[in-house]
Amino acid sequence: MDITENSRHLFPGFALSAAVAIVAVLSAPLIANLFPIPAMVIALIVGIALNPIAKRPAFQPGIVFCVKTLLRWAVALLGLRIALGEIAALGLGTAMVVVLSMAFTIVAGFLLARAMGQSDYYGALAGAGTAVCGASATLATSIVLPAYKGKEADVAFVVIAVNALSTVAMVLYPPLCAVLGFDDQNTGIMLGATIHDVAQVAGAGYAVSEPVGNTAVIVKLFRVLLLFPVVVAIAWYFLRPRPPISALQASVPGFALVFVALCILNSVLSEVSAAAALYQPIKAALGQVSTWGLLIAIGALGLGTSVSAIATLGWRHVATVIGTTIVILVLVVAGMMIVG
Repeated sequence: MDITENSRHLFPGFALSAAVAIVAVLSAPLIANLFPIPAMVIALIVGIALNPIAKRPAFQPGIVFCVKTLLRWAVALLGLRIALGEIAALGLGTAMVVVLSMAFTIVAGFLLARAMGQSDYYGALAGAGTAVCGASATLATSIVLPAYKGKEADVAFVVIAVNALSTVAMVLYPPLCAVLGFDDQNTGIMLGATIHDVAQVAGAGYAVSEPVGNTAVIVKLFRVLLLFPVVVAIAWYFLRPRPPISALQASVPGFALVFVALCILNSVLSEVSAAAALYQPIKAALGQVSTWGLLIAIGALGLGTSVSAIATLGWRHVATVIGTTIVILVLVVAGMMIVG
């Protein structure tokens, strides 16, 4: 199959997924007047609603391409949002609190899933989505998980759940910081280290003050940076039965390596004033490519997920994600009090 023929093969599913993403972006400002729902979640919901149409064979190759190939590159491009210098300025104490709370939250995802009679796969999705960066981390983790029955429904549910909990946290956590007596610096750290999605971190932080918002976003980007070791660790965990060498090779996905390379590139070019004028427009354009890639991929995920599959998920799925959310909140607050 040549490139032209392959493109024709993929076009119907890709076009439908892109249409879902466009509808989500256009409707998000209108829906925001009633309730602030990110375009990514709207794309997922619209996609699920169109699942009966997407089941047609003509759409399947393009949808699979979006969920697997396009998603990988969109996640990799997230690396351009991170500047290592800003993260280094947080200090060792803050870094240790964030890293340890994330690690224990991921472990808690596995333990809670098992306690609720769910698979380790769901535990990995819930743990990573809560610990790292919400929907993006959930999607990235899904890439390295083996195919299993109900995977699409699990991914869709975690994306919706972490967004809902992030929205609740955006409202409740700033007053909680005030009750705990946190200053601006610690408030920003707490918000950035506990709220799942980047948008809600920014919303919560800048609603308090600009310094709080700046700190919260930097801490959040540090969590995004840790997406690489998290994805590698989860991939390695599920590849344990394989021989060590092949397990090591398979546990380092190509998109994760590109993610780290772009983090480093962004950090270097951001510090070189001579390159800034040329680099910044390119960075902005690639940022838009990443955003749209994620939107199209999650639209495709929704198109591949039936309402009946979501409906079969019970309270145990909810309890697991709520449990990991509570775990990271408690650990971060306790760690900050210890570090001072």
